[in-house]
Amino acid sequence: MSKRIVVLISGSGTNLQALIDANFSDASICLVLSNRKAAYGLERARSCSPPIPTAYLALQPYLKSLPGHTRSDYDAEIAKLVLEAKPDVVVLAGWMHVLGESFLDLLKGVPVINLHPALPGEFDGTHSIERAFEAWKKGETTRSGCMVHRVVKEVDRGAPVLVREVPFQEGDTLESFETRLHAAEWEVIVEATRTVLADLKAFAT
Repeated sequence: MSKRIVVLISGSGTNLQALIDANFSDASICLVLSNRKAAYGLERARSCSPPIPTAYLALQPYLKSLPGHTRSDYDAEIAKLVLEAKPDVVVLAGWMHVLGESFLDLLKGVPVINLHPALPGEFDGTHSIERAFEAWKKGETTRSGCMVHRVVKEVDRGAPVLVREVPFQEGDTLESFETRLHAAEWEVIVEATRTVLADLKAFAT
């Protein structure tokens, strides 16, 4: 039976596009969910043939419409939307919101993986690429990279599924480094998703 992938995005969806273009033989994307209404990744999903179902739920409108509700309630609602799609794997592909315990508790038993543009234990959280670039300019490092890791309660601290180093090059600008890093991300997110799918298949046999 074909495995079901849910992808969470916040922006243009280039990482999502890499997953769409991968054409997994044993899996398909069954839902793309965004926390930003204008995220172009939603249009990428709708433009597929056949179209991929999409959903949208943003934190602030959610809290405004439901006085007394909290960020934890929002995370739980995101989990419910994900679970309705009956996923085998959940991929956070440029999802710019830290999901809390209420999300992870409801998703227990479903692998959740996240693409992060830094190496394990380095530059956790936001603005990772910029912070790594500044460290390189100061002579504090010669490389950064990206990883896909399993999502746990500590931000960007889950066990890595796949890691890829991207060295800095003489004359690099932030833009030139970003270009190489994003190219690595598109490969890593596909390879890591394949790895998790293969693990599920092996576990089931």
